[in-house]
Amino acid sequence: MACRDLDKAEGAQKEIMDDSGNQNIVIRKLDLSDTKSIREFAEAINKEERAIHVLINNAGIMMCPYSKTADGFEMQFGVNHLGHFLLTFLLIDLLKRSAPSRIIILSSMAHGWGTIALDDINSERNYHSRRAYGQSKLANILFTRSLAKKLKDTGVTAYAVHPGIVRTKLKRHMNLGLLIMWKIVRPFTKTPVQGAQTTIFCAVEPELDKESGGYYSNCRPSRCTRAARDDEMAEKLWELSCKMLGIVWN
Repeated sequence: MACRDLDKAEGAQKEIMDDSGNQNIVIRKLDLSDTKSIREFAEAINKEERAIHVLINNAGIMMCPYSKTADGFEMQFGVNHLGHFLLTFLLIDLLKRSAPSRIIILSSMAHGWGTIALDDINSERNYHSRRAYGQSKLANILFTRSLAKKLKDTGVTAYAVHPGIVRTKLKRHMNLGLLIMWKIVRPFTKTPVQGAQTTIFCAVEPELDKESGGYYSNCRPSRCTRAARDDEMAEKLWELSCKMLGIVWN
């Protein structure tokens, strides 16, 4: 379990151990808003673990006031996309050696709220928290599509997931209007356990062995927007992401 807040992580670790009876639950510090933390985490995992069979890129921040990561990236794009992009890059050799293995990337139906602004990717000229969140979630799907193509015939597959509208603290930055809307739709939202089901499905469903690059919701393939199926933009985003992170990933 890769967690930013180790106090909360320890509480979750104990709960999982108590519920499952499995004492082999390991937590490690990881802050996806800081590339130094990401590199330190990946270095430790590559040294300590013999295999990774499933990588779930689950961290996220939603509709926060404008701020930047430790490396100067807009916070939502930096954490939700670039952080996971770098983490996956640093673990990809271990994932290949562990094949068959899977990468699950948490996106959202909110990918339809945004576009990829290649000329203002950090929203420095114009910041709108909802559109910036949408951009980051759109980036998640485009990243998944590119991963699937680049990892063809390696035994590593990739899946993007919309977990549903889940009752978590992710909504803490919502404005009053959206919070009122949340109250209205709350009876139709999911618990965290329900929200985890599509992620689990993509991690373990045997029939997905031969599938890669798709977008899933409610434990089945789902339709994403046309922008999320734009492979030309996906390649441009890949190149820009590598440039921003100072890496070469062909």
